[in-house]
Amino acid sequence: MNAKDAFHQTVHNAPGGCVALAARMDMSPTILRNKANPNNNVNVITIDDIERVMSLTGDYSVLFALAESAGFVMTKLEEQPASDMGVLENVTNIWQRLGDVANEVHKTLEDGRVEPHEVAAVRRSVFKAFRPMLQLIERLDSMSEKPVSK
Repeated sequence: MNAKDAFHQTVHNAPGGCVALAARMDMSPTILRNKANPNNNVNVITIDDIERVMSLTGDYSVLFALAESAGFVMTKLEEQPASDMGVLENVTNIWQRLGDVANEVHKTLEDGRVEPHEVAAVRRSVFKAFRPMLQLIERLDSMSEKPVSK
């Protein structure tokens, strides 16, 4: 998903929808609706709009979309509680995501042709698999016994 589509989805999926979010932003619902419309060139999204929408909704899809489009993988690491169950959740999430990668690769190779949209689908599934792997590292690091300085 590209950043404009992610912004559109974030605005319209916010609790109370676009109208409620616009009120919290002290903005006209029409203006916000136009900014969220990926096909509108009159009211354009600003960085301030993106930051405000993300902070009000807690939805960082735009940030993930921007990172992915630039070839980066990102995840919010500090929200990983340290526990054995948490590690197990990360591992099973990784397995599920790796299955998604395998499925996309299978679909890509199935007809004997590799097309750009298929590579994009594989790329998206690989990026989604990286996130729980990075979270696993952070979770294990928070559980590790730190040396005691004397």
